[in-house]
Amino acid sequence: MDIKKLEERVDELISTVERLRSENKTLRQSQTHLVAERDKLITKTEQARQRVESMIERLKAMDNE
Repeated sequence: MDIKKLEERVDELISTVERLRSENKTLRQSQTHLVAERDKLITKTEQARQRVESMIERLKAMDNE
């Protein structure tokens, strides 16, 4: 392999590493956002569950009166 081909290959590898670093950064940011969104949805689901359970208990209490 001559020097020119070696230089080209090294340049390709550098470019690939830079692209992968950029993709990795984007994926990490996306993951952080999705985890935060998931946590919010879990909280909202739990709140809704608690409200439904509370309504069921009130309906049961009304039925027993």
